Amino acid sequence: MTRVLGLGVALVTVSGCAWYLPALTDLRARDDRPVSRRTAAIACLTGWSTAGAVALLLLVGVMWPVPCAVAVAGAAGTSVLRAHAGAQQRAETREVARHWATLEPTAPRHGRSQGRTEHYVFAALVACGVVVALIAETLLMAAGPGEGWGGVAVAMAPAAILGAFLVLAATYARMSRHRITAERRRGPR
Repeated sequence: MTRVLGLGVALVTVSGCAWYLPALTDLRARDDRPVSRRTAAIACLTGWSTAGAVALLLLVGVMWPVPCAVAVAGAAGTSVLRAHAGAQQRAETREVARHWATLEPTAPRHGRSQGRTEHYVFAALVACGVVVALIAETLLMAAGPGEGWGGVAVAMAPAAILGAFLVLAATYARMSRHRITAERRRGPR
């Protein structure tokens, strides 16, 4: 069972290259990138390397407490680094606004969008979907799937729950994008 879980985590880690390869690029660019972006890249690489380490430990067949401890330590380190990157980014934004205030009466809209809460809501919906799917699978496994439809329910119910949350998150993202576009067309009030 742990080898199957290890293979799954390894597959997810390999497919995460859409996140960790740009993070490597940000680190290689050094001073061409803001400090906050480099710190966020380090957080990203810490998270994905933790996933790789957990996959390796599961494939080797180490007892459960060791991969769990590695996962918790990696998640804590990633969270601290990401929070620090967010604080750095806010300080950099304030500094840029202060510089532009001397040049123009209003600061230009640049960098990240003003609707950052939409990103957090999307991430929260996906995270809730993963948690609810894991709880559902745990409860179904504890109930004893048995033969026939029980095994199908254990396999399909978590996937359906996660799919529903992904559809909900995508719908929310699309609606918020349309709202932001409409607000930009109206212009400042």
